[in-house]
Amino acid sequence: MIGYLKGRLAVKQPPSLMIEVNGVGYELEAPMSTFYGLPAVGEPVALFTHLVVREDAHILFGFGTEGERRLFRSLLKVSGVGPKIALGLLSGASVEDFVRIVEAEDVALLTRIPGIGRKTAERLIIEMRDSVAKLAPSTTLAEAFEPAAPASAQGEAFSALIALGYKPPEASRLLKAAEEPGLSTTELIRRALKAAAKS
Repeated sequence: MIGYLKGRLAVKQPPSLMIEVNGVGYELEAPMSTFYGLPAVGEPVALFTHLVVREDAHILFGFGTEGERRLFRSLLKVSGVGPKIALGLLSGASVEDFVRIVEAEDVALLTRIPGIGRKTAERLIIEMRDSVAKLAPSTTLAEAFEPAAPASAQGEAFSALIALGYKPPEASRLLKAAEEPGLSTTELIRRALKAAAKS
């Protein structure tokens, strides 16, 4: 999967754009919310991406922020919403606006966006109600790659256990059992998994 592209903006014709990366031109489709933040043609650009694979095409979508991409991916999970409708939604409302619309259950406002009928709007509100809280905040690609404060070995080990499918209370319990001053992240994970195998 292509996670992001960083290169030179070669073409900008909404909803399509092309980014040249080391002599290769990547064609993307992007919402208007992304286009508003694009530099001039020829300037450096970096976008998060999402690849949609269909029988007849592979389509790469570009997003100015991680929040836009998260919303796009969430929208694709809603039955009856495809990439075209998802792009239309992102073009008609920012991530923050969409979160507010869903929280307020404002069907009328959603139906003003081209391609969104009443039934689709109602389905979006019902299916997105629980997941909209996870959509904010939005970070740009530059912010995403800023050097972060060094994470503690405990914090990294906890995240790794969650990624492996352990529930937070279980991960905390396992790490507590493996706790010892000065252990590396890898050693903490190894000990926690050993403790899990015994329990």
